Amino acid sequence: MEKYEIIIYWSEEDQVFVAEVPELPGCMAHGDSHETSLNNAKDALRLWIDTALECGDPVPEPKGRRLVYA
Repeated sequence: MEKYEIIIYWSEEDQVFVAEVPELPGCMAHGDSHETSLNNAKDALRLWIDTALECGDPVPEPKGRRLVYA
């Protein structure tokens, strides 16, 4: 699987952890724990890419991140 950034945060309103894939519009999932939300986001990411490919839509390349040590 490609390496897309996944951001996990707590939603006070929904009382769940939300995991978003910012590079794939609308790709997000949730869960009761960090681990569950991450696993659900990985499933959503695969489905997002599969659906885009089936529909002939472009799939953004992962931007990747570099660690910079100062």
